[in-house]
Amino acid sequence: MELTKHIWLILFIVWGLTLTMYRSKFRKIVYDTNSWTINIKPLFYKEIKALFGNIYPENKQYLKFRNFYRFYLVIYFLLFIAYTLLKTTN
Repeated sequence: MELTKHIWLILFIVWGLTLTMYRSKFRKIVYDTNSWTINIKPLFYKEIKALFGNIYPENKQYLKFRNFYRFYLVIYFLLFIAYTLLKTTN
């Protein structure tokens, strides 16, 4: 098993390990709850609106974490784009 053959899988796993934790924290802020059940509920509209908009302009915790979560997702998206582009060239 060569490391270079599996580097993309390793990158996606390493970067994605914390995705559930960050998404859970973001959803708890957006839906204003501490319940663990927010992780399994398919409530997306408010979450998407909160990610791309500004639903709590006075909440500093929300604003700081929203910006961090955006950055995290952009890096994840760039990894996927790089993988797709490099895969098609090989």
